[in-house]
Amino acid sequence: MITVKEAENVAKLARLALADDEKQKQADQMGKLLDYFNLLNEVNTENVEPMAQAIPKINVMRDDVMVQNFTREELLANAPLEEDSYFKVPKISEE
Repeated sequence: MITVKEAENVAKLARLALADDEKQKQADQMGKLLDYFNLLNEVNTENVEPMAQAIPKINVMRDDVMVQNFTREELLANAPLEEDSYFKVPKISEE
């Protein structure tokens, strides 16, 4: 069981701001998560070989194919400023 104080501490470490009405809910959810981990500790893994990953290594990459979905004019229509068919942005360097 996780206390509200412990949930507040975890939220602080994670830099999360919890409203007062969320603190008890988070404590309950963290408690359930820890209960589940404890349940997993009861599984017999004595004859299971260690493995690096559960899914076999396969190439899931696709070919890089250039597709032009928008015209230059359509893209520049979203720009707050444009000049000579380019996005115009404020200068950020003195050099």
